[in-house]
Amino acid sequence: MQIDKEIDTRGLNCPLPILKAKKALTELQSGQLLRVVSTDGGSVRDFQAFAKQTGNELVEQQTVGDEYIHVLRRR
Repeated sequence: MQIDKEIDTRGLNCPLPILKAKKALTELQSGQLLRVVSTDGGSVRDFQAFAKQTGNELVEQQTVGDEYIHVLRRR
């Protein structure tokens, strides 16, 4: 998977990971991928809701240890 941009939101709690992802997505072209790394357990649910509300595609979610990785495709 070709990731076009990655942001690190470790240590930040809701709503900051979503806000940072929203800003990062504006810097991408349609179809490009954004990876967000978070330590907020609530981010799994938050990114699912964010994708539905914005029309961006949630391509993948993974839990690796105490980190949550979200991959979004810009609409």
